[in-house]
Amino acid sequence: MDFKSRLLGRLRAHGAALESRQCFVGFDGFVDTIVSAVDTRAGQGENFTPFAGIADFGRRIVDAAGKSTNIELFPRLDKLGGNGPIMAGALAALGARVTCVGAFGQAPGHPVFAELGRRARLVSLCEPARTAAVEFADGKLMLGMMRSLDEITPAAIAAALGGKGYGDAVAAADLAVLANWTMIPNMTAIYADLTGRVLPAGPRRPGRIFFFDLADPEKRSREDLNGALAAIAGFAPFGRVTLGLNLREGQQVCSALGLDAEAETADGLQAMAAKILKRLGLATVVIHPRESAACATGDGAWWVPGPFTANPLITTGAGDHFNAGFAAGQLLGLDPEGCLGFGVSTSGHYVRTGQSPSRADLEDFLVAWA
Repeated sequence: MDFKSRLLGRLRAHGAALESRQCFVGFDGFVDTIVSAVDTRAGQGENFTPFAGIADFGRRIVDAAGKSTNIELFPRLDKLGGNGPIMAGALAALGARVTCVGAFGQAPGHPVFAELGRRARLVSLCEPARTAAVEFADGKLMLGMMRSLDEITPAAIAAALGGKGYGDAVAAADLAVLANWTMIPNMTAIYADLTGRVLPAGPRRPGRIFFFDLADPEKRSREDLNGALAAIAGFAPFGRVTLGLNLREGQQVCSALGLDAEAETADGLQAMAAKILKRLGLATVVIHPRESAACATGDGAWWVPGPFTANPLITTGAGDHFNAGFAAGQLLGLDPEGCLGFGVSTSGHYVRTGQSPSRADLEDFLVAWA
């Protein structure tokens, strides 16, 4: 029996338990406009040829040096964005009970968050940031305007949740997700506030899961990244700490820690996860490139292939859906291989449909994939 069949059995037998699991997710929020970059246009509307890939798009930009150029971005749709809200929506779709704190705008919030608001409790801190997500066949470019995220501070979170609300919300959580360190300038301070003030005042819950997503730290300094990684390691006394990384993030973390990166192979991904785990002293490190995923814990390392498709309907948010699936597997007590399978299946369904899957959707997906 392969991991897909084992996962399908566990999902059918135990998936409903997610409905009793409490999740606390923070702290970003974006309005994402998904766009195509126009290479040549033959007429109005969608009568155009998009750039074939990022390299072609890059050459057009480089060729404009010393001159100028005009590149059209054709809007496809506006959607909810941000690592926290996307992951929160995916967890809620799987049945978990979710409180999401982030940048949603003044009540009742921006319309793109309305559906999430029907599935989860939302607490807004400030206006949402905005991103033009330029999608290509071989990747995407996220062009962000995120000045409003400067307003996300420990004091702002405490004020928005009111009184003991911050501590109570975290204390009640079986899973606490702290997403998008890169784009929230005060996130390391938020980590320190949690481990220095909020968590020590609440009940000890060794089984609580903390899940961290850095969100492409390339633009942050090595010193800042090392400070964040040290702060993440500081959560270990309060629960089980998971660091979720895509391939590029894994390489960046290895570089910051002075570790050699590994090849994008099953063995290489497992070795990379294991080295980061050992250096930081975490419970779990996950690395998920587009075609597979690997993780390491104190008991060893695992790898699973993913249901890769060369023609995804959407890619923005795929990593957040993987993270949601992996964390949902942890909430259900699945073994590491099962958590990886839950992650790649959740992401695989999303990139094909553009929708966060329910548990029934995942069962159908696994049956078709198997």
